[in-house]
Amino acid sequence: MNRFFSEYLLVFFKGMAMGAADVVPGVSGGTIAFITGIYDRLLAAIGSCTPNKLLWLLRGRVRETWRSIDGNFLVALLAGVATSIATLANLISYLLAEHPELIWSFFFGLILVSVWLVGREIHRWSIGVILMLFTGAAFAYVITVAVPLQWPVNPLMIFLAGAIAICAMILPGISGSFILLLLGLYTTVLGAIKSFDVALLTIFICGCLVGILSFSRLLSWLLQHARNATLALLTGLMIGSLNKVWPWKQTLTWRENSQGAMEPMQQTNLLPGSYESLTGAPSHWLGGLALMLAAVVVVLGLEWIGQRMRRD
Repeated sequence: MNRFFSEYLLVFFKGMAMGAADVVPGVSGGTIAFITGIYDRLLAAIGSCTPNKLLWLLRGRVRETWRSIDGNFLVALLAGVATSIATLANLISYLLAEHPELIWSFFFGLILVSVWLVGREIHRWSIGVILMLFTGAAFAYVITVAVPLQWPVNPLMIFLAGAIAICAMILPGISGSFILLLLGLYTTVLGAIKSFDVALLTIFICGCLVGILSFSRLLSWLLQHARNATLALLTGLMIGSLNKVWPWKQTLTWRENSQGAMEPMQQTNLLPGSYESLTGAPSHWLGGLALMLAAVVVVLGLEWIGQRMRRD
């Protein structure tokens, strides 16, 4: 297998991991991008997709345009994301419904090890950096306990939801799916993916394009000019988001979503023992702990592979 193929095959699998994470409310594809070592490259590639590149294409500068936007990388990554979302949406929906404690345990482990991996990239600590860490943690925590809204399902709201959610998707710690859940549009968008509703998905994707092209350049600039403070903020976001992905919860209130199905509105975290006594359901805490550890091993393994490939 030649180096070119193996490099972009790995990028494709990283894209699949990002897509799988983005389907789950509470887990960010940006977290996966960061822990697999492609975060800065992703932001740079997206940020380079400026209007003048369209002019380059119109003037026949196809090869130069492709290289300037890191086209091979973007195509491989987006193909992985799209493949994952298209193939795993039903599976992840099933697992969330039938085995929530186990799948949330795995994602809890993913984010927990990510906190360490991102936090160790902060090379200089100061009062300002520490404040950014606590600000990120507090903001993410408030987001996770916010009461969901119910945005109307119309083209404008779907477009705006896409623009907002995609910004969250590229932020480690803040899940775009969870933003959709807060807006009351998660089941609508997930249902459109399952049924391949072209009209709704087109509007949503257009919103995503507008959001990501504007926000990625800002985030890339912050990482270049205030890297330690920005990394502290991102680390804090992940710490705060752990509240959302804790596996054992008691649902306090329910609500009817736009599809007519009942879904949790307010929840509280419980220890496994309390979960069993209050809900009467098994906590599967041994399996959950094993999956948390498995997530840590997977992440560290991906980091090791990425380091080996960068050295070769």
